[in-house]
Amino acid sequence: MSDIRNRSAYYEFFIDATYDAGMVLLGTEVKSIRDGRATFNDSYCLIHKGEIWLKSFHIAQYSHGNVNNHDPLRDRKLLLEKREIRKIETKLKEKGYTLIPLRVYFNDKNLAKIEIGLARGKKLHDKRDNIRQKDAEREMKRFLK
Repeated sequence: MSDIRNRSAYYEFFIDATYDAGMVLLGTEVKSIRDGRATFNDSYCLIHKGEIWLKSFHIAQYSHGNVNNHDPLRDRKLLLEKREIRKIETKLKEKGYTLIPLRVYFNDKNLAKIEIGLARGKKLHDKRDNIRQKDAEREMKRFLK
């Protein structure tokens, strides 16, 4: 039972700040996340009426669920302190900032948590620099072995 990461987020964005939030989930959703059956493709967060909502985060239906199984793409409410939500809201009003989910994990109390990041989009040349840097690090590791 490991965490589920949004690998493309670090490729597409510069992450300026991260926040850990709770999620309002149904029982079958928690079981599916424990099985590792959730994906981040095109998911994002938005603030609506002072609450943060997670949009288009896909949690597959639980295989042993019954007729009360959940909708895989439903909007999920994230739980943060009001002070943090206001801080995020002021940052989002600046040009170029967005709020994206980074990873889903279970904390030491076995509660499902999500790490969200305040991010700025990367330009194409930034992505190329990132790839070049990773290649150089890989070459160094290979050379040192």
